[in-house]
Amino acid sequence: MSDAWSPALVTTAWVADHLGDRGTKLVEVDVDPTLYAEGHIQGAVGWNWTTDLQDSVRRDVLSREDFASLMGRSGLTHEDTVILYGDANNWFAAYAYWQMKLHGHERVKLMDGGRLKWEKEGRPYTTVLPQPAPATYVAGPERTELRALQPEVSSRIGQPGSAMVDVRSPAEFTGEVLAPPGLTETAQRGGHIPGAVNIPWSQAVGEDGAFKSRDELAALYAGKGITPDKDVIAYCRIGERSSHTWFVLRELLGYPQVKNYDGSWTEWGSMVGVPVEKP
Repeated sequence: MSDAWSPALVTTAWVADHLGDRGTKLVEVDVDPTLYAEGHIQGAVGWNWTTDLQDSVRRDVLSREDFASLMGRSGLTHEDTVILYGDANNWFAAYAYWQMKLHGHERVKLMDGGRLKWEKEGRPYTTVLPQPAPATYVAGPERTELRALQPEVSSRIGQPGSAMVDVRSPAEFTGEVLAPPGLTETAQRGGHIPGAVNIPWSQAVGEDGAFKSRDELAALYAGKGITPDKDVIAYCRIGERSSHTWFVLRELLGYPQVKNYDGSWTEWGSMVGVPVEKP
């Protein structure tokens, strides 16, 4: 079920041709949650990353129970194939994809290029809100092999066979800035985790927001020492851009050992007793 170059992707054309297909459900997740109400693809449910995809009390991903509740009230079952898309080159769509995999939902894909490509092609939006019938959903146990927590990251520094990729901008990597302009989640210190390689997420996509070819992506990461024989951890500032790179490495390139450190720099750069590196 895809006309894209990877089974983890569908194209905008495929989505346009399959709107309303039984068992295929669309979900939009944006950096700017107001965009959904202004216009979305027909039938798409909207998830707000700040309220639907995070536990604000524990500053954590959704619990197994909360994820099941989100899926159920969105009318999604294990038999549904979920197509995710969003603004900002699918940052938070990729974050939702990672959480779905984390909780055991295997039937999930990204719409390559997200809102940007859909809009560049002049495809329509609607403001009509879908009314999904509630479903019963049981989440699986958390797949811990997909997520890195801070103690593991600390233990990996300098270890042979391990690699860390910092997907933030070069200015964030060097510590010149703590966050991109206009974004408020910050850390106490600037810099990066010792030994991390800087490969900004944006290098993986073209001008239309779609992912580059398999060969281009493989060359990009291997050229910086991020190779499939290593245990790789990706991180950014709050975990959404690193989900995008996690998706590239694991789902598009097939790296067998890739984890997303979703605590990322907001956690690492504020912790007592952890090392920070600057150029």
